[in-house]
Amino acid sequence: MVMWRGRKGLNRSPAAGSELAAAVWHSRIFKKPMNTRSEPLSSSPSLPPSIESSPLYNPDLAPAKSEQRHWGTYNYAALWVSMSVNILTYMLAASLIQGGMNWKQAVATVFMGNSIVLIPMLLNSHPGARYGVPFPVLARASFGVLGANVAAVLRALVACGWFGIQTWIGGEAISTLIATLAPSWAQFPFSTAICFMAFWLINLAVILKGIEYVRYLQGISAPVLLAVGLLLLGWAYHSAGGFGPMLSTPSRFRSFAEFLKFLVPALNATVGFWATVSLNIPDFTRFARSQRQQMIGQALGLPATMTLYSLVGILVTSATVVIYGTAIWDPVQLLSRFHSPVAVVISLAAILLATLNVNIGANVVSPANDFSNLWPRKISFRTGGVITCFMGIALMPWKLLASYQTLIFGWLGAYAAFLGPVAGIMICDYFVLRRRVLILNDLYLRGGAYEYSSGFNWAALGSLTLGAATALVGLVIPALRTLYDYSWFVGFTVAFITYYGWMRTRGETRPSAVEESG
Repeated sequence: MVMWRGRKGLNRSPAAGSELAAAVWHSRIFKKPMNTRSEPLSSSPSLPPSIESSPLYNPDLAPAKSEQRHWGTYNYAALWVSMSVNILTYMLAASLIQGGMNWKQAVATVFMGNSIVLIPMLLNSHPGARYGVPFPVLARASFGVLGANVAAVLRALVACGWFGIQTWIGGEAISTLIATLAPSWAQFPFSTAICFMAFWLINLAVILKGIEYVRYLQGISAPVLLAVGLLLLGWAYHSAGGFGPMLSTPSRFRSFAEFLKFLVPALNATVGFWATVSLNIPDFTRFARSQRQQMIGQALGLPATMTLYSLVGILVTSATVVIYGTAIWDPVQLLSRFHSPVAVVISLAAILLATLNVNIGANVVSPANDFSNLWPRKISFRTGGVITCFMGIALMPWKLLASYQTLIFGWLGAYAAFLGPVAGIMICDYFVLRRRVLILNDLYLRGGAYEYSSGFNWAALGSLTLGAATALVGLVIPALRTLYDYSWFVGFTVAFITYYGWMRTRGETRPSAVEESG
C-alpha cells in the first residue's frame, strides 16, 4: 500500500506541484502509468465514494465522462462563429469608427486583439480537455479549494454584466420590432424596460434546458445573423453609393500620438472582450474528443470570425457617416430607420435569436458553474444560471451601454484589470510550476494537495490583488494612466511574475515524500 505523508496520514494524495509523486499516485490508483509526453485526455474514471460525498463535489462539477466527450473541430469552430457573430461584436467594431478610426485602423485593431487573446484561450483550454474539469474546479489547483471561489466569483460577476447587456440589447430589439408593427408603442414610456424583462424570461427558460441546448442554438443562429449583416452591408452599399464613399471616411486623428492615445485602450478592450471566456473555456473544452480538435476549431473560429463580422460593422458604421452625417454604432437603432417593415421584422427576429445564443453560450455557462462552485451540494448548474439572470438585472446594463466611452474605457477596461491577473496565475501554475500535471481527485477534497492554508492559496490571492491594483492605479494617478489603458496586459504580467516568485520562494512545487509500506 502507498502512504503519503501529511496531516491525514494514510491514503492521501501527493502534495501540490509534485510531478513525480503525481505520476506514482496515478499509476497506483489507476493501475497504469501516466504518459505525460503524449498527454492523453483523462479517461474520467468514476470518482470514489469519499469524493462524491465531499462538500466540494456535485455532478455538474465532476469530470466529464467519456460518453460526454463528443465535441469535435466543427463544434468548437461553430461555437466561436455563433458567439462572435453577435451584436456586441458589431458594436465593438462600430465604436472604433465612432471613436475616430478609419476602417483599416479598426480592422487591424480587432484582428490584433483577437489574435492576442487566442493565446491564453488555448492555454487555458488544455487542462479542461485533458482532465475534463470546468473552470472553477481547475482554479482550485492554483487558488486553493476555497480560494478558487474568489476567482470564480470575479469571473461570474463579469459574465452577469455581459448577460445583462445582451439581454438589454434583445429587449431593445423586441421594442423596436413592436414599434415597427404598432408605431404607438414607441410612445409608451416603459416600452424598452418591459421588452427587456420579456427577453429576460426567454433566456431563463432556455437556461433551464441545460448545456446541450447550446449546441442546438449554435447551429441555427450564426448563419441567420450573418445574413442580417449582409443585409445591412447591402443597404449601406446602395445608400452610400458604393464601397468608395464607405471606405473613404478618414481617420479623425491628427497625429500618431493622438491615434495611439485611443488605440491602446481600444486594443485592451478588444482583448478584454473575450478575456472572460479565455478563463472559463475549460467549461467547453472538457467535452472535447481530443486536444487537437479543440485547438484547431478555436484557432479557425475566433480571429477570423471576429475580424470578418467586425468588418461588417465597420463598413456599415462608416456608411452611416456618409448617409446620416454621424456614426450610428447600434444596429438596432439603425434598423429602426429602415422604411421596409418586412426587412425590419426579419432582421430584428434574427438579432433576437443570435443574442439569445451568445448570451447562453458565453454568459451563462460559466457563471452557472462558478456559482455552483460556491456551494456544490446545494447550487446546481441550473440554480447558478438563475442566479446569473437576477445578477444581470442588478448590474444595470442600460448604464453600461450609455455610450461607447462607457463600454470601452469603463466596463471593458475595468474588468480586464481583474481577469488578466487570474489568467496569469492559472497559466503560470499549470504550465510553468506543475508542468501540466494535476491530481484529479484532490481537486474535490479538503485536506488534499490543494488545501494550502485552510483552503486558500495566499500566494495566488496576493498576486491577484497586486496585479489588479497595479492596473487600477492608473485611474487614480493621471500620470500612470497607461497602466489602466493596458489593464489586462499589466495585470497578467504582474500577477504571473509575482505568483511564480512567491510559489518558488515557498517551495510549493517541490515533490512530496512518498513512502512504500507493506
